[in-house]
Amino acid sequence: MLDPIHQWFSTQRITDSLYLITEPHYYWFNRANLWLIKGRDRDLLIDTGLGVLSLRSYLAGLLDKPLLAIASHIHFDHAGGMHEFDQRAIHAAEASALRMGDDYEALCTPQQGWVRQEDFHQLPYEGFTVETYTLRACEPTQILNEGDVLDLGDRALEVLHLPGHSPGCIALYDPKTQELFSGDVIYDGELLDELHCSHIPTYLNTYDRLSQLPVETVYPGHYRIFGKADYRQIVDDYRRSRRSPGCPSEPIKSQNDRA
Repeated sequence: MLDPIHQWFSTQRITDSLYLITEPHYYWFNRANLWLIKGRDRDLLIDTGLGVLSLRSYLAGLLDKPLLAIASHIHFDHAGGMHEFDQRAIHAAEASALRMGDDYEALCTPQQGWVRQEDFHQLPYEGFTVETYTLRACEPTQILNEGDVLDLGDRALEVLHLPGHSPGCIALYDPKTQELFSGDVIYDGELLDELHCSHIPTYLNTYDRLSQLPVETVYPGHYRIFGKADYRQIVDDYRRSRRSPGCPSEPIKSQNDRA
């Protein structure tokens, strides 16, 4: 019988050097994609999930060289496990939130209503309750900024600062393969731009930039992998919808919003 950690996580090998890790017993709408990129000299882990069980222990068999764990942004479904890893990176705009374990910026205070007991289709461990869930504070060991290059030895990924969903949202871009690890900047689903940390005009500026970026494949923070045609369609649809007559230029706050 599998131990709780190996029941909680699931791995899909995408290529010889790329793995997708998910938490399949958590609600699909908020379930994040975690990407492990294996390089010649070091590896990257893009996002660390909820942090309710040990991702580091689960990945032990795949970790054979130095690893940098990156939070694409501070939200709980992406940064919850950052504290487990020795080398941790996040954009400068959200570094203090990780350092302080800021539950409000991570969207996981009870009052915000984003972490719900019913979203856990199977409990990660006996006695788990959402009332005790929190973002574990940890010190970033590397601060990321626009234009930084993460060299893995056999490939290099460029940090793109793409705010709008939150101030510190980043994506990682490989200019040679035109692959984009997009976090929550772009994915094939409902884009969340009305959070307290979101800003629609900024998101539109980000999408103006994305419209000029040559992309062949997107490895998003949620849902399915997609290619160039879908990427262009999502970018065009968002720009069109948020610039439509009567559409608000500032985010609307709702007490009933769900993440």
